[in-house]
Amino acid sequence: MSVSPMEETEQSISEPGDDRTGRTREEIENELSSGRILEDGPVIDFGSIKDESSKAERALSQAREEYIKSLQEAGEEVVKLGFAGDGNSRLMGINDEVVQEVGREVGAFVKPEDYSKIQQCGAYLRSLAPAGLFQEHPDAKILSEKDLSSEEKSNLQNLLQEAYVESGLVTEAFAKTFYLGTQLLPEPAQKAIWAVYVWCRRTDEIVDAPRKPEDVGMLTDLSAWEVRLENLFKYGIVEDVLDLPLLDCKIKYPNLPIEPFTDMVRGMLMDIPDLGQDRYETFEELHLYCYRVAGTVGLMSMPVFGCAPGYTEEEAKEPALSLGVAFQLTNILRDVGEDAVKRGRVYLPREDMERFGVTEEQIFAQRMDENFVKMMKFQIERARMYYDRALRGVPMLSPESRLPVQSSLDCYGKILDKIEENGYDCLTKRAYVSKWEKLATIPFSWYRTLDISKTFPLPGDDR
Repeated sequence: MSVSPMEETEQSISEPGDDRTGRTREEIENELSSGRILEDGPVIDFGSIKDESSKAERALSQAREEYIKSLQEAGEEVVKLGFAGDGNSRLMGINDEVVQEVGREVGAFVKPEDYSKIQQCGAYLRSLAPAGLFQEHPDAKILSEKDLSSEEKSNLQNLLQEAYVESGLVTEAFAKTFYLGTQLLPEPAQKAIWAVYVWCRRTDEIVDAPRKPEDVGMLTDLSAWEVRLENLFKYGIVEDVLDLPLLDCKIKYPNLPIEPFTDMVRGMLMDIPDLGQDRYETFEELHLYCYRVAGTVGLMSMPVFGCAPGYTEEEAKEPALSLGVAFQLTNILRDVGEDAVKRGRVYLPREDMERFGVTEEQIFAQRMDENFVKMMKFQIERARMYYDRALRGVPMLSPESRLPVQSSLDCYGKILDKIEENGYDCLTKRAYVSKWEKLATIPFSWYRTLDISKTFPLPGDDR
């Protein structure tokens, strides 16, 4: 059941003859004007902002309606989705790329005939939820400890543990710097961050992974994924084994909000051909994208990291969003050449390219010159400004979360150093920070979390 993009008569933001984007200027301005500036600074909170009248939202809504209708008509039958393989062999959002990176099939430790065990584990976890966290639903039964033998309870706990291990493997395979930071967290928080990351990874793969002609439409998969998310947060319903860690995370951290998750879905929508954007006129437009695909991760993580006494999540929001923007800008700068050649995307704001005399043709041809170097210096300076704003948030976190966040910040920031060392050539070279360089950074990160570092900063930290 594929969904074709709706016809659109409004002029898009692209130049005449360039139909590489499906978002109109009016749609973009509607969303940008709804953002909330934090602390009168350069960080904008785009939380829960979406233009219901936009072409993309209408297309997603149509896909959602058709998906729900198909569920109702299927009855007991499973609705086949694009990345579910034959409905059993692979989980949604797990594809060849994920399997290749991890080194083996993901979630294969649960066989199709053992699906009932996943549901039993979900029912057991729901019994542990705080009163009122989930609404009642016919498919969200409760299985309390008194209904289980010691062996049954142990088996369900082992299943959850295996799902967490699997989530850790996926996190390590795709986000090595991020994973290293989680290794410094207490075990409950570490697992919760893995659960969050795996949901984000699967969301990204639904949009970015190659599709075969016989596959279900991308919008159908994305709308189904959002319905699953809503069912998990509202009722505690799970569909596959990798949903279990996220359910457990929601139960252990009841304040975990759904809004950053749905906002990330909007970020994925921005990457869908003919509906989203692969060109950005201004940094403000790019900022919205960075919020949705990366700033949201900071908001998802805040309930897990916790705040230090005297601070609130609202106060920590601006630094958290700053870190997400910093990370995403770093990704964009690292992958300029790769995004252009492999994906046909140019994330660098057109206004910046024009200012420095850099052309798209030059980027696609991977041709370095002085203009490109000057532009990259400007982009790196902007990214570091967001890292500096994020640093202010480290003391706001609970003590056990400061080193993991500081080390992630320091290690990821080194990618910018590597771009400089490569002569600002991110067209033909990839900036890479080795594992040993990351490990060597941890003692310095630890020192930066101490009060004494404010009086006696490390060389370069007082800039």
